[in-house]
Amino acid sequence: MAPNKSVILALLGALGTAADDVSCANQEDGLCAPIAANVMLQKERALIKKHTSSGPVSITLGQDVNWPPYAYKDSETGEVKGFGKDVAMGMNALCPDELKINVVETRWNNCWSSANGGQLGEKLDDETLDGCMTYTHTQGLRNDFADFSWGILSVNKAAGLLTLLHPDGTPKVNGADDLEGKNIVDVGGWAPTADGVGYVTNKCTDQPYSKNFTLLTGDGNDDSMRMLRDGRADVMFVYSDQAHNYQCGHGVDSTWNCSLWEGFGTEYAYVQTGQFGILRNGTTLVLTKKGSGVNTLVNSCLQRFMETKEYYDVCVKNHFESTCYPNSHFPVDASSYLGDYLKPTDEHTGGCSGGYCSCPSAADSA
Repeated sequence: MAPNKSVILALLGALGTAADDVSCANQEDGLCAPIAANVMLQKERALIKKHTSSGPVSITLGQDVNWPPYAYKDSETGEVKGFGKDVAMGMNALCPDELKINVVETRWNNCWSSANGGQLGEKLDDETLDGCMTYTHTQGLRNDFADFSWGILSVNKAAGLLTLLHPDGTPKVNGADDLEGKNIVDVGGWAPTADGVGYVTNKCTDQPYSKNFTLLTGDGNDDSMRMLRDGRADVMFVYSDQAHNYQCGHGVDSTWNCSLWEGFGTEYAYVQTGQFGILRNGTTLVLTKKGSGVNTLVNSCLQRFMETKEYYDVCVKNHFESTCYPNSHFPVDASSYLGDYLKPTDEHTGGCSGGYCSCPSAADSA
């Protein structure tokens, strides 16, 4: 007889998990310490074991295919791939008696939508999907509607500001600007969410931004980039690695408009990077409907998987060695390199030609 999924999830949802209260809030100056994955309460694991004696609980997790290397589609085979799916398949192999994760393709707005200022997407809300993969655990509105699993990557998803460049390579909005009177476009349905501007500080002035700006919402990354390019927006509030990840290359089925993202460092660039104040934790395996218990079910196996060599192998495969949580299988001298997109703006040098502008001089920002 198959286990009663609804009963198990209801019990887990009622219990909650100790890790729900672990936060990386306001860590503006670098990576916060990883959450204590080994604090999984014994009563939760015992409950899962008791109710899966007749077989594993099957859950369906969705991902879109426009966010490499986290979630994408193989350009040759059409297979859904990504770091999140690699972790999920590793968990299936490790915990076959308690959990079976099915990964399906969906649109991100079926998981989290910008409608009404931000809400669960339709398929997560009606539980067609049990969860959605590789969501960043941000500050703000998402926590009113959703629960998150533990992080599978440390705090590696900073926010940033993109702007267009003048013909001489200087930014149209410089890094010291407080955004007073500016039009800011937020990427609808994606983190950082629209309320995130209030959680970050300017990395050139170490000051919060003005509250007197106009917030626009683009329908995804491409639409937001169009709004920046055609002048409707002065800056784009977006992940500080988004432009890097959207440079089209071999092996990935580019479901976004590659030509929109050309000219990085010559036509447009970041004037702010490394804004970690949006985060409560890093990239998680799953975002779930609040109180559903799915995150707790996932955490039980996830904690054990993250202690294995297979977790290390998945990190290496996806080039995340420097931002995965190291376990005993990571080499002592494992890379601690952080991409330029994670560095605060005041650590950049040499203008904007690399795509990441340095802070302006006092004369330039006057």
